[in-house]
Amino acid sequence: MPLIADSLRVPHGFFTRRGGVSGGPYASLNCSLSGGDAPDLVLENRARAARTIGASPDRLVGLMQVHQADVVEVTDPWRPGQGPRADAMVTARPGIALGIVTADCAPILLVDQRAGVVGAVHAGWRGTVAGVIEAAVAAMARLGADPPAIVAAIGPCIAQSSYEVGPDLYGAVLACDADGARFFAPGRRESRWQFDLAGYCAARLAGAGVQAVSLLAEDTAADAARFFSHRRRTLGEGGPIGHQISIIALDPH
Repeated sequence: MPLIADSLRVPHGFFTRRGGVSGGPYASLNCSLSGGDAPDLVLENRARAARTIGASPDRLVGLMQVHQADVVEVTDPWRPGQGPRADAMVTARPGIALGIVTADCAPILLVDQRAGVVGAVHAGWRGTVAGVIEAAVAAMARLGADPPAIVAAIGPCIAQSSYEVGPDLYGAVLACDADGARFFAPGRRESRWQFDLAGYCAARLAGAGVQAVSLLAEDTAADAARFFSHRRRTLGEGGPIGHQISIIALDPH
């Protein structure tokens, strides 16, 4: 079963790696079509996730995620694997399910229920620094959402205790936020810091006018039984990796 944010009162779920049909390093609910897993298995995994929240698998859409700030308005579903290059989606169409895949980056699901608008964001540090969160909120506003009425949930991602970063990330955050140092703790090595990605995303949401933000405090890097993790793979033996999915949709009924 997926993790649910009580504040999001529309069909949604932050899925773990459990409950799918893939094997080996992709075991078992791998939902990435670009990681080398068998496409038929990935499509079955994605279908299972969609049906779990009451969405039709053929209405689930994903993106070619590129760690930038582009946002797509979805009016009609596209074929699996044919999504545009972007890191966020918004829609006002009931029944369309927006899916974001992650393996340490932060999945963010958003809704203005009164306006009937939802959004989904892939928030890695590069895209977040570039403004993908603010761009997604602005795209929802163009569809009629009111930023103070938007409710956001930040799903499982790498936690500060697991996220050692170097001068490039540290410098990029401080270059766009004079108070950015508050998202860093001293690292275990010289010229290294521990970065609070979820806290940084929450602050960027607040800066965009979103007042209701919840965090699902799960560390993808530390919990191999439930989550895929790029950082864990990097620190280990490398090799293939799967990705979990997070989905939100407006109820079609």
